[in-house]
Amino acid sequence: MFNRKVAPVRLDQFISAKATSPIPARHPALRDALIQASLDPHVRSIVHVPSADAIALQRDDGRFLLDVVPARRIRTSEEQQLAQIAVADLGLKSMVLTAEEVRREPRFTNGRLVWSHRNTPVPVGLRLRILLALRDEGPMPLGELLKSILSEVDPAPAVMALACANLVELDLLSQPLGPTTIVSYSAQSEIP
Repeated sequence: MFNRKVAPVRLDQFISAKATSPIPARHPALRDALIQASLDPHVRSIVHVPSADAIALQRDDGRFLLDVVPARRIRTSEEQQLAQIAVADLGLKSMVLTAEEVRREPRFTNGRLVWSHRNTPVPVGLRLRILLALRDEGPMPLGELLKSILSEVDPAPAVMALACANLVELDLLSQPLGPTTIVSYSAQSEIP
């Protein structure tokens, strides 16, 4: 009766709650940078700009061109000039990331660990309990949140999945992910 086939996701396409469409990500360093941007509370949106073959990040502090050095495509000088014109027309500041910056710890390992749960199904009841606890109580250590959630299943993967869905925020910069990691309700999840 219904065709339940889902279109296959291409492995070179990056999908994020902060992007309205899939983003080409053919290089592992670019994929890691996109994971980190998706989990960064200061990044509001991620957009692929086909005319410039560029990725734009809308952050709290402005619009940026995401330039991941090891993922740079080799271009002719004419292609490079056209791309620079397109980026300038968009009014983007450059955010250059080297391989070392992308792999900086603890963000690199934390980001990959959290992102590994992006497809974890979160039952509605569990989702609501987590979000209400954070909205009502404010930011708290992850261990405290997990203890406060009554659930038949481990709520930790659900919290990670909600971070990937941009519904909660995790501090992935200051320490390895653990019980003292601060988790908070994402203001971006509210509809204005």
